[in-house]
Amino acid sequence: MAKRRLRNRKVRYVAIGAALATGGAVITLLPSANAADAKTPDQIMTMCERSAVVNGEQRSVEDFGGAFADGFQADNCDYVETNFETFDGPTEKASIDFPNCEPNATDPAKVSLTWSSTAAQGQGKYVSTQQGAAGGLFGFLSGSWSKHKGTLDMTVKSATAGDTEARDVPVGKVLHMEFTPKLQRMTGEWRVRIDAREQTTVLPASPEQNFVAPDVVEGPVILPGAAGAPGVVDGTSKAVLEDC
Repeated sequence: MAKRRLRNRKVRYVAIGAALATGGAVITLLPSANAADAKTPDQIMTMCERSAVVNGEQRSVEDFGGAFADGFQADNCDYVETNFETFDGPTEKASIDFPNCEPNATDPAKVSLTWSSTAAQGQGKYVSTQQGAAGGLFGFLSGSWSKHKGTLDMTVKSATAGDTEARDVPVGKVLHMEFTPKLQRMTGEWRVRIDAREQTTVLPASPEQNFVAPDVVEGPVILPGAAGAPGVVDGTSKAVLEDC
């Protein structure tokens, strides 16, 4: 009898916040899910993708490539945003070198310098742009993403910043441009629910089950484009001079 009580005992798993910072896989099982129903984050995301309703949108099994006989793995899945922040991304060299290193050079060299830098758009822990807007879950994040100022459609894989500038290169120096993009990070949770079931003549009753998988999505901050053109990456460009 003791062993049976132990198997039926409900267990609560608590997600440790530090695991998000270290990139560890974290799942939270709400009290209504017992230890026998534990799922990995990838399993939870599969359940989410195959839910009957995702972010309030009623779905068909055809939406995730399933057949009628496959059915749904869960009743509902919602993405709930918990935090949003902006920060400076990594600084990258954005142009070729423009030297003024001739032995007999006496005056600054005037150059027309073109630079360009590209930032990846929408990279998540479990979802990415490769899933596209129609297949997978990435399109469902666009609503949360686009409510923040200056963001780009998440189904676009990358965005670019660039310009052409006139610069003077002093004697004995090599000039190049660097660009530091401004990035943004959206933290949230995919919450999957399987509704409670009443007992039937064929199946026993089952309680409501809830599963949670945290996700972190990053992408560039986007400035509005001119005259309807696509937006460009926000950030800071800087001319860098080095000795020949």
